Amino acid sequence: MDLNPVRDKIDAIDREIIAKLNERFRLAHEVARVKQEAGLPIYHPGREEALMRKLSDVNTGPLSEAGMRAIYREIISAMIALEEPLTIAYLGPEATYTEQAARKNFGAQPKYVPLATIPDVFAAVEKGEAHHGVVPIENSTGGVVSHSMDMLAETDLTIINQIFLPIEHCLISNSALEDIKEVHSKDQALAQCRDWLARHLPHAKQVDADSTAQAVKLAGETEGVAALASELASERYGVPVIKRNIQDVAISVTRFIVLGREPVGGGTGHDRTSLILSINDEPGALENAIKPFSSRGINMTKIESRLSRRKAWDYLFYIDIDGHWEDEAVQAAVTELKAGCPLVKWLGSYPVKD
Repeated sequence: MDLNPVRDKIDAIDREIIAKLNERFRLAHEVARVKQEAGLPIYHPGREEALMRKLSDVNTGPLSEAGMRAIYREIISAMIALEEPLTIAYLGPEATYTEQAARKNFGAQPKYVPLATIPDVFAAVEKGEAHHGVVPIENSTGGVVSHSMDMLAETDLTIINQIFLPIEHCLISNSALEDIKEVHSKDQALAQCRDWLARHLPHAKQVDADSTAQAVKLAGETEGVAALASELASERYGVPVIKRNIQDVAISVTRFIVLGREPVGGGTGHDRTSLILSINDEPGALENAIKPFSSRGINMTKIESRLSRRKAWDYLFYIDIDGHWEDEAVQAAVTELKAGCPLVKWLGSYPVKD
């Protein structure tokens, strides 16, 4: 079969795609100019998610939903970079799951800055050293990340987006499986692979590391040492993968949040809002704090209690609800809450992703 006619058609389509992309970039530049004059943010996750939903509606295939989103993620990333190159701080070091999440959300164009601790990420955004920050907030099997929860209570930063990343742990080492004497990783990763390690490496010592990336570095330098980490870490540090997807639960997902200094605009109709409440120490106080939502048909998707760190046995309640802060029903519920709760703090509203 002569493939030249098909290749000629592909070349013609590619030329058309490039021409249309440049036309789109010019139009996007005009929109960005108007935004800047009005003091509006260039990066708007709600608008992006609304665009993705529209594209999904018109995508008839064979391009997959995931493939379409990946392509447009990079198109949007390149357009934003033309107007205002972004700096993104994230919980490092490099090649961690948090970096994967940040790149999934912002694409390849921003400058990514790994920082040592979650408070460091919050501080970088607060001081203007980074436009946005990315930190983990909870895992579907391991629960909440306490440092992130505590920092949300203590700072004025806003949650402007969320990222869900499937966690697929790999066993990474220069040594063969039968020669591995130690397995290094974050305590959460070791816990998520406990049963697999007990079956396949029952005599290997499990060692907690500061990060999965640090564990991979050590595995690359030390005979008989393996790491639990992502495939990205294996590629970044040049240490081979021995086994893939060894986590005990087939579907383990970590939720990350994107931090900003200011909210980025109104709702999309598919939004979630995060709040912190404190309640009075009296019978029925928690029930009374939930009623303003349930009485208005507002779905509460999460409630988590944390010690406030202000005084002994004083608790804060972290709540996620469906809806946007600016929604009429949400505002009515918050007004009622403020009449009976010592503290009601809005943490942010952000798009819900399918």
